Amino acid sequence: MKVNVPPPPQKLFRQFEAGEISRAELQATCALHQREMIAEIDEMRRNPIAAYVEELLIKREAAKVRRAHGEGLAREVFAALAEVPDFPPAILLWNADHRDVPFQCFFRMRREPVFRLLTMRNNGMSVTAEVEYGSANRKLATREVFTLHRSVGNRFTVTKRRMASA
Repeated sequence: MKVNVPPPPQKLFRQFEAGEISRAELQATCALHQREMIAEIDEMRRNPIAAYVEELLIKREAAKVRRAHGEGLAREVFAALAEVPDFPPAILLWNADHRDVPFQCFFRMRREPVFRLLTMRNNGMSVTAEVEYGSANRKLATREVFTLHRSVGNRFTVTKRRMASA
């Protein structure tokens, strides 16, 4: 996972609207995100077989999560995780609440930075989610457990975050 990753776009726009950053800073940072996406597309074009295998894996994982928990709940959890400070996968999850973005786009199984939803337990007004992210090597990947509760406006917010035991 990249260390100096700029904030996800939704946070950049909030900073801009609050007057914390200038329009030029907003545009420069969004250009960084754009260059990252273009580099990823180029990488996928250079190795179409690996890209195809990754696509199959993430579609299978997305279908599994959709069957077990429902796409709506998973999107809500991902959107709440995207708001967590210092959470590197936020850059992958920032638009999880946009229904026009395909659900499988939020998963990364082999291509780094990976993002996997290992377990999710729904307890009505709270959800516990264990995620793994970072390195494709599972021994080097970071595992965290998040507890989310519904807050005002019926949106999930992370109330507890801890490292998971391997």
